[in-house]
Amino acid sequence: MIMEKRMKHIYQLRWLGILTVLCLLCSPASAAKKVKLLQVEVFPPAIVLEGVREESQLVITGHYSDGSIRDLTREAEITSTNEQVAVIQGSVVLPVDNGSADIDIKVKGKKISTTATVSNQDKPQPVSFLYDTLAALSKNNCNAGACHGSPSGKAGFRLSLRAFDPKLDELTLIREDFGRRTNSLDADNSLLLLKPLMKVAHGGGRQIRTDDPAYAVVRDWIAEGCHMDAADAPRPVSIDVYPKSGRILEKPAFGQQISVWAHYSDGSVRDVTKMAVYTSSDVEVADVDRTGLVSGARRGEIAVIVRYLEFIESCFLTFTEDVEGFQWNDPPVHNYVDTLVDEKLQQLQYLASDLCTDEEFIRRLYLDVIGILPSLDEVQKFAEDSNANKRDVLVDALLQRPEYAKFWALKWGDLLRLTSGQVTTEGVHKYYRWVERSLRDNKPYDQFAVELLTASGSTLSNPAGNFYRTAKDMNDCVETISQVFMGARLQCAKCHNHPFERWTQDNYYGMAAFFNRIQRKNTKRPNEMFIWVSDSGDVTQPRTGQKMKPWVPGQGEITDSDKHDPRKDFAQWLTKADNPFFAKIEVNRIWSHVFGRGIVDPPDDFRDTNPPSNAALLERLAREFVESGYDRKAILATMLKSRTYQTSYQPNDFNTDDVKYFSHYQPRLLSAEQLLDAICHVTDIPEIFSGLPVGTKATQLPAPDLVKNDFLKIFGQPDRQTVCACERTSESNLSMAIQFFNGPLVYGKLRDEKNSFRKMIAAGKNDTEIISQLYQRAVCRLPSETELQASLGHLASKENRIEALEDICWAILNTNEFLFQH
Repeated sequence: MIMEKRMKHIYQLRWLGILTVLCLLCSPASAAKKVKLLQVEVFPPAIVLEGVREESQLVITGHYSDGSIRDLTREAEITSTNEQVAVIQGSVVLPVDNGSADIDIKVKGKKISTTATVSNQDKPQPVSFLYDTLAALSKNNCNAGACHGSPSGKAGFRLSLRAFDPKLDELTLIREDFGRRTNSLDADNSLLLLKPLMKVAHGGGRQIRTDDPAYAVVRDWIAEGCHMDAADAPRPVSIDVYPKSGRILEKPAFGQQISVWAHYSDGSVRDVTKMAVYTSSDVEVADVDRTGLVSGARRGEIAVIVRYLEFIESCFLTFTEDVEGFQWNDPPVHNYVDTLVDEKLQQLQYLASDLCTDEEFIRRLYLDVIGILPSLDEVQKFAEDSNANKRDVLVDALLQRPEYAKFWALKWGDLLRLTSGQVTTEGVHKYYRWVERSLRDNKPYDQFAVELLTASGSTLSNPAGNFYRTAKDMNDCVETISQVFMGARLQCAKCHNHPFERWTQDNYYGMAAFFNRIQRKNTKRPNEMFIWVSDSGDVTQPRTGQKMKPWVPGQGEITDSDKHDPRKDFAQWLTKADNPFFAKIEVNRIWSHVFGRGIVDPPDDFRDTNPPSNAALLERLAREFVESGYDRKAILATMLKSRTYQTSYQPNDFNTDDVKYFSHYQPRLLSAEQLLDAICHVTDIPEIFSGLPVGTKATQLPAPDLVKNDFLKIFGQPDRQTVCACERTSESNLSMAIQFFNGPLVYGKLRDEKNSFRKMIAAGKNDTEIISQLYQRAVCRLPSETELQASLGHLASKENRIEALEDICWAILNTNEFLFQH
């Protein structure tokens, strides 16, 4: 009976789906969307196949009357006029014999032709070990980190990660274990093929099929005698991806074929689509299969990351769809931030939420700019202000408050690893004051960075020198500087080419050549270290033994580097106006602090596989930052004065699933320090930090290890052992709940005889006044009528008025409205 009901329900759902499709096809909206195919184009426009192993992946594109573009590759009928010269397999052109053939393409009533020119079919084209065989192993993930590319290999067989060390691969594939992995006399029975086919037991399971292109490449290489490439053989120097970034695909045309071309040192070009490896930056939006076919699932943007050996390129695609009932409402624009955010929202059909209330705004702004809640007087004064420009006025005022520098010094303390354990107690205070003073004086960010990167001398007289106290050696310098100032995580490239990004092992040690001569020595003066640069010292690439010259992205080797202090050359390159990393990482970091997530997120992880959610916005913010003279207060003010920052945290019907395009404010748990200060503010019982001046707030602590506070640790205060933003966590856990349920800190402040509601009782305040002030202290608004009556009802039900107020205050502290920045 249950099964019959279930089957009946399934049939009902199927019929409902069919009826829905029919209704959509017959609806006026569907008819209105009918557009005319104007033009068809084919890529490549001319096909040249200069060897028996060559082929060409076609990409057929339709241009429509409404300006849209669709990939028609899978819909097109493709034929060769001379199959003695070239044949078609799906949408791929394969050579047969020398000559030429017209390739005819018919699709949706349109016809277009291109010519295939085929040559060298009477000559052998040996398989290249470096550029075919290793690419085939990469294609099938044989040399991935989870397989034989791991440092210790798998089951006694080791390959270099993603083929970054061909010499090692030659050894293990041909010579190791007496050459038992390859059998040139009987290629089909080589272990290198039998294991991934599962004809012989293989711990990794079946990884290849006999009809896979990679199988044919590896088999033919073995059959040809496992030859190595000649020393003067052409080598790949770059790859191109088609289509270029920026293509917009509108539902239902959510498919896109990718084509990949390798450029060689002799000027030749070769289609490597079948040997490239593809990944999507967001599989929930769209995924890509082994053949390079992208399939969209929902509106959004992705980067298709294409890897061929050590070469990586990206293709950015946008997927749009019509949302029923969507109509752009032209929200007010405060500055260019809103213009660029709105362009993206309109394109993807998300509606921005309404503006937040004044009560929400003042709380949000105080917490984001100075880390603490506003006083009662400040809340009331802002509420009574009738000036239409009062929000902008408040932004400017808070940026001049001393608490601004102290709070943002806390953020930089995380990045610079300010701890007494690393820079000594005396060093922490001096280093913290240097950072705070830099922020208070609004020191240009480029100057701030240069002073850190080129610091020398005593760490006590020049506190910026502590940067090289926490960055303890050459490797630490490379990884810290690249992540903090470039948003690049280079740890992987220390041992091998980065498996997912453009960074190579050579790049890593080229960067290291700027910092390998830094010397550190403790002096006889307590807590002091002396930093200087020696006059000599080379960096040797551990794999190749090559002595590395200083190297930077986009420019390459710096041959005329400052012989006394190469760091100056690096700092000069880094802070140039056209540097592709420096300004972007800082404006993105500032954006993430006030919006809860970066335009690139995580905010210190810039890579092709993690593209910005709004590239145009990031570019504009970075440009404005540079043109302002790297003025951090100015760029922060621009963000805070935007309507985008001031939108409500409450989503509407058209943006509930948006988490990355800033259509509404994203609530987030207050940081550990903010939360402790907020509790102290509501209860009016300050936290005392032993060894620090009275009145020091948690958001103004120079270092986490100067004090021992369990509450701060439980709520995510970092130990500052790394420069990664991920070390500070805001993920909720059971310990957090216990702290608010019956933890000693909250309990102690609620029971303190000098807390806020006891003072109000002593001052003769009535219950309504006390409840109202508690709400204003905690969430910057008066209680709703429901909240007020519930509180008054609780008071009436209790014999002990103070205990009842403790309950009410505890309840307010446990609301999401208090715990979250919103």
